[in-house]
Amino acid sequence: MTDDRDALIAHLMEHSIRTGDFTLKSGRTSTWFCDAKQTACRPDGILLVAEAALEAIAVLEAEGGPITAIGGLTAGADPVAFGIAAVAAARGRHLRSFSIRKESKGHGVQGRLAGALIAGDRVVVCEDTVTRGVSPLEAAAVVRDLGAIPVAVMAIVDRGGTCAAAAADLGMAFLPLVTAPDLGFSYEGP
Repeated sequence: MTDDRDALIAHLMEHSIRTGDFTLKSGRTSTWFCDAKQTACRPDGILLVAEAALEAIAVLEAEGGPITAIGGLTAGADPVAFGIAAVAAARGRHLRSFSIRKESKGHGVQGRLAGALIAGDRVVVCEDTVTRGVSPLEAAAVVRDLGAIPVAVMAIVDRGGTCAAAAADLGMAFLPLVTAPDLGFSYEGP
């Protein structure tokens, strides 16, 4: 996996990482910014992400049983979940994918769920980039409310270093594919 992981880090550095002065969603400032969608939305990038993710999911399954679905809060999770599910399907591995809307729709399909999540599914909640983990933890709560079991939070990039503890507090594993230190930066903690 080292060559694939190195290739994922290189792809992120080329397409997703920017340096300068940035104001984050939290209002804090940072000298670097990660838009991991720039990797997840490129065909070569999503293949690298899927390779790392499917390997991490296989380890998770060996420890606790099959994972049957992947998804998370729109829009950060969408390209990640759908890309991983598509690559998995091409390899004969079937994962249903879904998206959690930020708010319920009032017409057509109701509620916050869009996609193929089924009660009882064992779920990996994914995200492109996490700092504190607010979005995937919100998605995990909705997944739980829908009768599925959030088993882990997976992020392409962990820039904050605090999501692991928050996920563990809720009984979930945390699976970062790449961390801030892997990219040559310090964590941007809470």
